[in-house]
Amino acid sequence: MLSLSELKYIADSQSSCHILKPWWDVFWYYLTLIMLLVAVLSGALQLADTKILCCLPCKVELNDRCVVPLDMFKLNSTPSNSVSQVTPPIRIQNDLHKQQYAYIDAVCYEKQLHWFAKFFPYLVLLHTLIFAACSNFWLHYPSTSSRIEHFVSILHKCFDSPWTTRALSETVAEQSVSVPLRKSRVLFSPSGLSTNTSASKQSLHIGQSNMETGLESPTSSVLDKKEGEQAKAIFEKVKRFRLHVEQKDVIYRVYMKQIIIKVILFLIIIAYVPYFLTYITLEIDCPIDMQAFTGYKRYHCVYALAEIFQVLASFYVIMVLFYGLTSSYSLWWMLRSSLKEYSFEALREKSNYSDIPDVKNDFAFILHLADQYDPLYSKRFSIFLSEVSENKLKQINLNNEWTMEKLKNKLVKNCQDKVELHLFMLSGLPDNVFELTEIEVLTLELIPEVKLPPAISTLINLRELNLYHSSLLVDRPALNFLEDNLKILRLKFTERGKIPRWIFHLKNLKELYLSGYIISDTLSTLSAVQSPAPGFQDLRNLRTLYLKSTLSRIPQVITDTLPALQKLSLDNEGNKLVVLNNLKKMVNLKSLELINCDLERIPHSIFSLIHLHELNLKENNLKTIEEIISFQHLQNLSSLKLWHNHIAYIPAQIGALSNLEQLYLDHNKIENMPLQLFLCTKLTHLDLSYNNLTFIPEEIQFLTNLLYFAVTSNYIETLPNGLFQCKKLQTLLLGRNSLMTLPPLIGELTNLIQLELVGNHLEVLPPELEACPSLKRSCVLVEENLLNTLSPPPTERWHSG
Repeated sequence: MLSLSELKYIADSQSSCHILKPWWDVFWYYLTLIMLLVAVLSGALQLADTKILCCLPCKVELNDRCVVPLDMFKLNSTPSNSVSQVTPPIRIQNDLHKQQYAYIDAVCYEKQLHWFAKFFPYLVLLHTLIFAACSNFWLHYPSTSSRIEHFVSILHKCFDSPWTTRALSETVAEQSVSVPLRKSRVLFSPSGLSTNTSASKQSLHIGQSNMETGLESPTSSVLDKKEGEQAKAIFEKVKRFRLHVEQKDVIYRVYMKQIIIKVILFLIIIAYVPYFLTYITLEIDCPIDMQAFTGYKRYHCVYALAEIFQVLASFYVIMVLFYGLTSSYSLWWMLRSSLKEYSFEALREKSNYSDIPDVKNDFAFILHLADQYDPLYSKRFSIFLSEVSENKLKQINLNNEWTMEKLKNKLVKNCQDKVELHLFMLSGLPDNVFELTEIEVLTLELIPEVKLPPAISTLINLRELNLYHSSLLVDRPALNFLEDNLKILRLKFTERGKIPRWIFHLKNLKELYLSGYIISDTLSTLSAVQSPAPGFQDLRNLRTLYLKSTLSRIPQVITDTLPALQKLSLDNEGNKLVVLNNLKKMVNLKSLELINCDLERIPHSIFSLIHLHELNLKENNLKTIEEIISFQHLQNLSSLKLWHNHIAYIPAQIGALSNLEQLYLDHNKIENMPLQLFLCTKLTHLDLSYNNLTFIPEEIQFLTNLLYFAVTSNYIETLPNGLFQCKKLQTLLLGRNSLMTLPPLIGELTNLIQLELVGNHLEVLPPELEACPSLKRSCVLVEENLLNTLSPPPTERWHSG
């Protein structure tokens, strides 16, 4: 026989799942227990009673039935003509033996007692077990039990989490009182939070005015690191659970099917039990011919359990009726509304978390069941569905981790001698950043979502903002501050996307650097003519624009709306730049960089930029530069960078560029230097490294203003004496050539501060090298053994220097 604990396990699921049991499930549970007690009681009575039937032989038969003495008295009082002739029985023995009575009882029990009366306890037990199995099947079915257990586990953690109490208390506090904003709070973090984790359910229901007295002061709301990490883990679990259960409706279908089975079983029971209840009678006529054993062929029996079974059966029918009506109601509840969708609309209207998403399928159905138990569970669970809530938690955890001292240790002086704070791979922007008023450059890298609060206005020295693979949301007060103070903005896109619109509100911005895969339509739709929305036309003070992307043409919005632009840099990452005619409109350009644009010739539109000072055509596919003659019309051109191309020779027309001061032709295929090159007497920087040069013409002596000369990685064997007439020379790079000797005239370069000789065939260094007063040992790039060929005194002097 089943133990009490086993019966309880069959009748109910694990206690942890009680929150998913609506009132009708609880009602079913108690009805099942009562019906189970009816089955156990009736079964016990039947098993305990040794004389279920008590039979006596029938001595008088009338009309083929046994007549008891009372019937005979009635028979004698009737007219004689209405009475049939009574045949006295054949007597074998007047009194029967005890064993004969037992035999008669057993035979009559098997042959004449109705099956319903015999098996009534077992039928009740069978019905009850079916009802119990249907009530608990969904809690144990593998496809549903794992989801339910996971949900209940998460729900209990959500209910007990201090973060839930804090979030709900915050909502009530903001509805009841107005609390001044703290200086250090973030934009998306409301004030008035509470850490009272022992608040009662009544004090946590949103919108109820009687909760106001149970809240703590907002200043006491502190979430420690351990609690923050626990809440963070719950957010991750909720995300994974939602992703898993929203895909299917297994729980909903199983629950629906078990209710339908209950209703069908209820109809079956109601259809046959009341009918067969009439077969449970006290007196039973048992016509069995056993004259050979007893001398009688009819017996009159009494069913000892008839009265109690009639009462129990009637009571059982009433219980089944209640069970069936409740099942019918639950079926109606399942069908009357869409339980595969759950909306948090009411909660969104009453709370600060307007982003709580609606859920569907099994997730929605489980929440509907939880609402039948207590709506507070869904409200607490919803806190962990809100991204706003998650961001608040991340901010608190971030503030706990990044203290003021830790942030101060991150401050550095960059190459431009500016105070810079570089934050890498954080979940947000720590509040303590806004206490470091000395910050001039703020760099945020690989931070998925950054929200700038109004507190950024405390960074009075901030002038430069760098966003590398980070997204930034800017509120209006913060944008007003950036509009007035920000001068330089660098933005690298994480993936293909559009330029953020808030950029075009930065009216005082002077330098803008955009790098990443920009959707080509983005730039074209930012024209003032096509759209009244803010665009490049609003950046009136912009002087430098850097674009690193893959474009087929220079966007018209740039050439049309930024005519005052002074520097334009475009790195096309190896993609061919086709259309360049619109460059003519940018007449105020002073610096133009077309890098990695797969250009094969120098674009003619460049020759119209009469104010151009610097031209950089790095890493293109230039093979010839015959168009260089047209540069003579650019009287202000002082820097020409044609490096990293495939140029085979320098045309003689280079001499027409009399105002040229810097010429970079390194990393090409140039074999000689034309004499006309030395007509550019204003040259201060000349770089011909990584080419195929074999000699340097003597005429280089005419470049008397030369400060920087580089011919690294060529095939030069000797140096002309004219080179040492360039008295202003400060940097001389001769490494990786074929030099056999270094002329003693090297000592005449008194301004030399850097000399590269490594990778040649030199055996000794001339002693005259000591005559270069500004040259230090650390600035001489040569093999160590060559330095040792110099006399000890100068060597010691170099060491001391």
